[in-house]
Amino acid sequence: MNMMADSTGKEASATRATYLTLRRMILTGALPAGQKLKIEELRARLNTGATAVREALSLLTSDMLVERIDQRGFRTAPASPANFSEILRLRCVLEDMALRQSIAQATPEWEERLVLSHHRMKRADSATFEDAHKAFHMALLDNAASPMLEHYCSQLYDLNIRYRYLAASGVTYQSRDIPGEHEKILDAAVNHDADAASAALLSHYRLTGAYLTTQLEKL
Repeated sequence: MNMMADSTGKEASATRATYLTLRRMILTGALPAGQKLKIEELRARLNTGATAVREALSLLTSDMLVERIDQRGFRTAPASPANFSEILRLRCVLEDMALRQSIAQATPEWEERLVLSHHRMKRADSATFEDAHKAFHMALLDNAASPMLEHYCSQLYDLNIRYRYLAASGVTYQSRDIPGEHEKILDAAVNHDADAASAALLSHYRLTGAYLTTQLEKL
């Protein structure tokens, strides 16, 4: 056995696992926005090596979920009304473009994939819903045949999640018919009605955005 290759593989695996764990903690608010991230504290908390933590944090800077604050320090990306507003504007513009392209090039295979992703989201429990929810929203866009556009849409989705977790704690947010909003988007997409699908998708985002902007202004 090549011991060097084995060691490299284990290090890469540790970095990947650490990256996924830290990413989830940031997105869900377990690591609050703007918090300084100390390598030793995270290493002990995650029971992993300092190298894996440092490399994972470097990867998260590329995702715009972590910022470097000096030569060796990191913090979770700050949250603010202005940042959320920019994320929302970009999502609306880019996802409108990607959704329209997906519908313009609609195929039976894409429609089946979209319906299946929606079905999985409806059946998901609390532990699996977030992944299923993203899978549905990305399925709406993945027939656009534009990998760079889809990448940016995926990244903006992730940047938005932290803010959505804030909104989800409110009574007004919970009173919305979220499943009904998803059904409306799906129906319009599979019926190849780009205008209706876009309107439903953007309304879905802006309803959350209006509520969350109000919440952020209270902080």
